[in-house]
Amino acid sequence: MNNIKIFNNSYELLSFFKETKFEFKEIIKIAIEINYYEELGIKAFIDLAQIYKMKLVLINQKNKGVELSFKKLNENSSFHKEKQSSEKYGVDSDFFKIDKISQFSFLYYYQEALNFCDIKSKNKILNIGINKGDEFEVIKNMLSKEEFKNKEFVGIDYSKTIIKYAQDKFPQAKMIEANINKLQDINIGRFDMIISIGTLQSSNINFNPIFMSLYQNYLNDNGAIILGFPNCRWIEGEMIYGAKVPNYNFSEMGQVLKDIHFCKKYLQQKGYRVVITGKDYLFLSARKVIRAVA
Repeated sequence: MNNIKIFNNSYELLSFFKETKFEFKEIIKIAIEINYYEELGIKAFIDLAQIYKMKLVLINQKNKGVELSFKKLNENSSFHKEKQSSEKYGVDSDFFKIDKISQFSFLYYYQEALNFCDIKSKNKILNIGINKGDEFEVIKNMLSKEEFKNKEFVGIDYSKTIIKYAQDKFPQAKMIEANINKLQDINIGRFDMIISIGTLQSSNINFNPIFMSLYQNYLNDNGAIILGFPNCRWIEGEMIYGAKVPNYNFSEMGQVLKDIHFCKKYLQQKGYRVVITGKDYLFLSARKVIRAVA
């Protein structure tokens, strides 16, 4: 295969990626023996690419094996590197370019969370950290036009440009520019469902008090909650498994699991059934347990 080294062993292949320094945008080609490739399947090599911040860009089958091409991603091309401001997530930001609902590992589990919480029965829905309105877009595609039209949607975000974009996209919704830490300053009422994907974990938000305030002050009796906890990072628009946290040069899930555990225990004490699903985003979905009357 054009003098490309052929691999047939996972230890050897992993060592090659671990010990070789690659420059971003560099294309790395390797060859895999056909039996080894068929034994592992394509997913194993997609996982390998994500571990080393790469994208699998080409698969070329040869007579005696398979040639794989990987592209090294630029880790500095990420909204995670941008300074905190109200427009860090605005329409001109790297975050705005992300299309998470095109990712099956997001879309599938978010749809499952909506079904678990019985989205069809929820008439008033709040999205904390609305951004482009992806969460409302998924709901729109799950419901009939009439069902969607009859629901009341409210979206909140700190970015002025994003609020205008979301309002233009969803004219029936009410979009509000506000600081999530100061929701008490605006009168938005209570809701049948509260959704927040990847927002409450922001460094400028005090997670536990904000979460409890959302439940106590903005959720109706028998309301439902969906929280999305990112277990990924975005590099050059690619969703790479494993969130990057401060002071670590590798993925570390301690804080995410701590926040999920706090929410689950809190909601269970309030009479909710809580499930945790997902992969790149971990979804906490909670609905009130309806107890039969004796």
